[in-house]
Parts: sequence; structure tokens; C-alpha cells
Amino acid sequence: MQNKKIKIGFTCGDINGIAAELIIKTFSDKRMLNYCTPIIYGSPIVLAYYKKVLKIDQFNFQTITDPEKAKERALNVIRIWSDDINISPGKHDKNLDRFALKSIENAVADLKDKKLDALVTLPVNKSIFQLTDEKFEGHTEFLCSRLEQKSNLMVMTNEHLKVALTTIHIPLSKVANSINSNLIVEKAKMLNRSLKYDFGIDKPKIAVLALNPHGGDGGLIGKEEIEIIKPAIDQLNNEKVLCFGAFPADGLFGSGNYLKFDATLAMYHDQGLAPFKLIANSTGGGVNFSAGMDFVRTSPDHGPAYEVAGKGISKIESFRRSIFNAKDIVLARRAFEERHSNPLKKEKTKEVFN
Repeated sequence: MQNKKIKIGFTCGDINGIAAELIIKTFSDKRMLNYCTPIIYGSPIVLAYYKKVLKIDQFNFQTITDPEKAKERALNVIRIWSDDINISPGKHDKNLDRFALKSIENAVADLKDKKLDALVTLPVNKSIFQLTDEKFEGHTEFLCSRLEQKSNLMVMTNEHLKVALTTIHIPLSKVANSINSNLIVEKAKMLNRSLKYDFGIDKPKIAVLALNPHGGDGGLIGKEEIEIIKPAIDQLNNEKVLCFGAFPADGLFGSGNYLKFDATLAMYHDQGLAPFKLIANSTGGGVNFSAGMDFVRTSPDHGPAYEVAGKGISKIESFRRSIFNAKDIVLARRAFEERHSNPLKKEKTKEVFN
């Protein structure tokens, strides 16, 4: 079966958070091993510790040294460190940050070397990225740099909606000055391509959000819609990227009209993620997908959740969806490339990617 060939790497996440618990609870259901060959970058000792804490006897794994030695229908663990560590569920420990970072660095290196088909990153405290010379703001920026990708697009997805972000981790006070027509066009094109390439949607329709309340009220409370966003939408439609708006965020989500579109492009982080998480959490959880890259990376749409760590009450839906999404995107990309691999179809492929 084709999906058995898919190797998905998993970072260990924050050792004192819920990452290990998510892995154990998810893969104690052996049916999950039908969907991928999982490879955990971490420590067998950490998994054994949480297995005992959670009292889950049916969870088993094997230790390997390289992804190429991973066995199908088994949970594989690559030992990234051998140090003795103090595990204290529910408490962020800066002394453990270096282990979480080392897990990410090793997994990303194997992803870059194509030893993995996809990567699922587990939640960490973002302080770990301050240990790097570049002082990255988060996972996405770190991965984009290490994988030598010029750009990326943060897309939050579940079965009911997809929300992409024009700007990501910047202060709200800097959003307005960071947005311009070229940036909106760039992000909308990346989203359009991802909807076709990663999700198999032939003619996607994208809703573009306004920046100001009420869409600026015709310029009374902001001119970004008139001077920046609307010109970008016009340009995109002229280039056959189907975009509509600019819609006030409260109206689009509050009315349910977001369901008329294949995805929504938000101007800033909380404008898109607040409604997404409200809707996703009521419908089984969401997934963070890094679109626009040559590599497939997903993650749950939540943090380390220290408040429930080690208590056995964490919800696995978002993490499980991250696995399914990673698998589905790998297969979608393979299918797309197979459909458009014929040299006689080059012009058609170019048209699809517009």
C-alpha cells in the first residue's frame, strides 16, 4: 500500500508538556500504524516515564539509529540524547529546552535529506528558539531557515475551514505598516497554489479579510482596504486567482459565510486564529500546516498545555489530525505531480499553478 511508505518524523516537544502523552495515547491505538511509519526524535526514557505515569500498558516502541532502519507497523524512536534529566510534568524547565531544540534540529536535518516524507512538530515553549543564534520567533521561522525556504505560509486547517495569515508573529502595532499589496498578492498566490497542490481543489475560492473594523467604512476608519487590499484583490483576479472581499472578519465568521469559500486569508495572527480555534475546537481540533515549502510539516494547533500535563486528560484530536493531514498532503502532492508529469501537459500545469 502506498501510504505504508510514508515516514513521518515527530519531534519530542516540551518534555514537561503534553507532547509525550499525545504520542502515547495516540499510538497505543495500533490502528494508527496503518497510516504511516512513525519515527520519534527524543528519548525512550521519556516515553517510558510517561507510559508509567499514564498507566498505559499497551504502548510499545522500538529504538533505532536512523530513519532508514524504521520498521513499518511499529513506533520507532531515535535516541537524540542519553543525558539523565529531571522530568516534572506541568512545569516549564529552561534546562530542558536544549533537548527539545536538539530533537527539532535532528528531525529537520533528516527531513531536508529526504529521509522523512513529512514532519509533525509537537508543542514547545518558544523560549527554546532563543537558544539559537538567530533568535527565531517560533517553529515556522526556524524551519523555513533550516530548510532553506525563501518563504512560507501559515495555514490553519480542519475539515470545515482553512485560514491563512498574511502576517504572523509581529506586534499588532506593526501590522498596518507591514501590509502592502505585493505581500497580499504573494500570500494569496501561495494559498491558491497550496489549495490545488496540497488539498486537491481545482478552482479554489479565497475570501480576503479587511484590516479595519467594518472594512474601513468606506475610508472613514481606515484606508487600507481602499488603497492596499482592494487593489491586491483586483490584481489577483486579473491573474485568475479567485479572491473576494475585503470582508470584515466578524461578519464573515459570525454569519457562517466563510463556508462559501475554500479558504480565508487573514491580515494578522489573532484575526484569523481566534475564530479558527473557536470553530475548530468545537469540531474536533485544528492543524497548523506550513504551506509554500518543498517539505510537508504539520503540528497541533495548541501549545504545551502545562496545566494538564501528566494527568492523562489531554485531548489528542488535534495531534491525530496533524498526522492524517501530513499523510494526506504527501499523497496529494504525489498525485498532483503524477497527473502533471507528462511533458505534453506542461502548459496545463503552469495554468493550474497560477
